[in-house]
Amino acid sequence: MQNFSSSQVLHLFTAIILTGAAMQALPADAPNDLKPKFQQPSENTMQQHPYVGMWITDDGRVRHELLPDNRYDEARGRRESAYRGRYEVTGTHIEYWDDTGFTADGDFVDDDTLHHGGMVLRRK
Repeated sequence: MQNFSSSQVLHLFTAIILTGAAMQALPADAPNDLKPKFQQPSENTMQQHPYVGMWITDDGRVRHELLPDNRYDEARGRRESAYRGRYEVTGTHIEYWDDTGFTADGDFVDDDTLHHGGMVLRRK
């Protein structure tokens, strides 16, 4: 029997709940291109937070733009829009969901510093 930590189980259930909440009911015979991958939050339900804007590593290689519509656009080196997806901020914690299904998270350690994936990004 496999041993799962409570953290792994919590992440799994969170992903399942978020996936289910994001799906929009459509008829089974609706064309695939009409079925959304996830539902965008409406303007009325978006949380306002102080972290919207550009975040950059000290060497300038990684750049996260946190957009006010809970979407992000990440550039890596010369590759603009290397990753795009949605994000959610709860307090000082940020969760990322890439459009391809990759997930990540980070923490704002102060108003101008984000720790994410072993990197330190600073507000521009």
